[in-house]
Amino acid sequence: MCDCQSLQPGHNSGLEGLALYAASSHLRRKLHLLLEAHHLAFELHGPAFVVAADSFTALNVLVDSFSMTERHELMSTPCQGSQPDPWQTAPLVQWLHRLNTPWFVGAAQHLHFEIQPIVGLGTMQVYGHEALVRARWNGQHLGAPALLNAAAAHGQARAFDAQARRNAITQVYPMLPPQQRLFVNFSPSVVYNPEICLQTTFEACREVGADLSRLVFEVTESEAFPDLKMLRRILQRYRAEGAQVALDDLGAGHTSLLYLAELQPDVVKLDQALIRGLHADDARLPLVEALISYAHALGIQVVAEGIETADELALVMELGSDYGQGYYLGRPAANPVADLPISRPMGQGRN
Repeated sequence: MCDCQSLQPGHNSGLEGLALYAASSHLRRKLHLLLEAHHLAFELHGPAFVVAADSFTALNVLVDSFSMTERHELMSTPCQGSQPDPWQTAPLVQWLHRLNTPWFVGAAQHLHFEIQPIVGLGTMQVYGHEALVRARWNGQHLGAPALLNAAAAHGQARAFDAQARRNAITQVYPMLPPQQRLFVNFSPSVVYNPEICLQTTFEACREVGADLSRLVFEVTESEAFPDLKMLRRILQRYRAEGAQVALDDLGAGHTSLLYLAELQPDVVKLDQALIRGLHADDARLPLVEALISYAHALGIQVVAEGIETADELALVMELGSDYGQGYYLGRPAANPVADLPISRPMGQGRN
């Protein structure tokens, strides 16, 4: 097993203070003034202001006094005992997020999934389901954004992504009706070597006897991963096992048209911002039609996300989308569905 794929216990217990550093003399003066204005006790250790643990909550308010650019120039090192630990130096905002999410490691050990249907628009039959990660911890219901942000703050994005992938396969795949596909999200930025980092994912597939041809690994956050050569290697590794690959959020400014031509995914998803509220006189219609036509010209199937009304459904069918996903077709739920309670809109769509 790749060592980056094991969640590590939290390291916040026993933390006695944070040493704060500023990137410039101007920012250091501002930090000094704000510490005094908020009546936060501190000690000077060379260029660092060391704030005790009982003032951590007040630091959340202090940080709001800095611009977004300035916040990225404030660094922090934890202190356990009298000396800072330089090996754990990170942006101050990251340390504060870590301290504000002490539940992360415990919650990450209790993942579950809600699954949302993806529907074939030619037949109005369920093609597959997307696994959406969730967790319950101390009465809280935690969704994907909270979990992913906390994982990044704790420096465990790789381990969390891998654990979520494995759990999606072992928990959800056995529930799927025959022939349906399972869409499993992953962030390419956590995979530094596909030959190593994806082994536990394939082990999870073998554990449940998964037919890899029924798995679709869906790239998220491709805008933060400009290395197309590495991304191509990752997708090729999934395909070598017989799985399909998908790109998310086309048209949102995240997944560019260049990615489609260079990567040739099996499936691309149109961002829900393009679909939500779509109507007959909408200026977005030519764009949506052009994106669908371009994907089809490359041999790529299209999923329209964010379908919330019958009118939106009828329009994306008319524009030629292969599949649809959204609240109108089915909300995320604990169990998969075999059939839909709705039928194809009469007189709509393309033959």
